[in-house]
Amino acid sequence: MEETIQVRQRGTLTLPASLREKYNVRPGDTFRLLDLDGIFVLTRLVPLVPELAREIEQARREAGLSTADLLAALREQRERYYQERYADDRPA
Repeated sequence: MEETIQVRQRGTLTLPASLREKYNVRPGDTFRLLDLDGIFVLTRLVPLVPELAREIEQARREAGLSTADLLAALREQRERYYQERYADDRPA
């Protein structure tokens, strides 16, 4: 597919409606512009937090753990870390 776009004042580019619809581009979506010696490539940036949340939730379900199990393990790990990191720094 080949489209023509024009640079407007202040450097604004408008993606053609056909591309926005085809790739579900919505206002506020973020892209990275890669310059390959004058060939510009736009790649969509996927927000990491929602993606990581999905992966954690999938791992939790596959492991058969509840949210309470995860929180308890997190508290235990935090306590171990605190003991390893700060136990020797306490005043006598």
